[in-house]
Amino acid sequence: MDTIKRIMIATATWMAVSLTALAGAEATFAERHHNFGNIQEERQFVTHTFEVENTGDKPLLIIEAVASCGCTKPEFDTKPIKPGKKGKVKVTYSTVGRPGAFSKTVRVKTNAEGKTKVTTLLIEGTVIPKSKK
Repeated sequence: MDTIKRIMIATATWMAVSLTALAGAEATFAERHHNFGNIQEERQFVTHTFEVENTGDKPLLIIEAVASCGCTKPEFDTKPIKPGKKGKVKVTYSTVGRPGAFSKTVRVKTNAEGKTKVTTLLIEGTVIPKSKK
């Protein structure tokens, strides 16, 4: 009888730990990298929208999105993203006066549990300079 009690307690403990590990919001990005390719400087701005899905069981909040420099501007949904629903992080890069290759990051902080609390997004491309007249 004592052995059965131990097995039941061990099983209950394992189940409680497993369920706790699964609880919470979870940020799953469809992609973390976008290459704009060649961009004419005359365009002035290029934008890409990254999609994030809440694959957890609690509402997901995007707390902040911070760009690696001032030439890159992130915008994000401020309302909670319900489980199973999607949100967006829009990243805009200014091409003006920045000819040549670029690679910029945006760090997105969420209330997600575990390792996905901060996700780094990357944009890159090459700005073709204006033709001199």
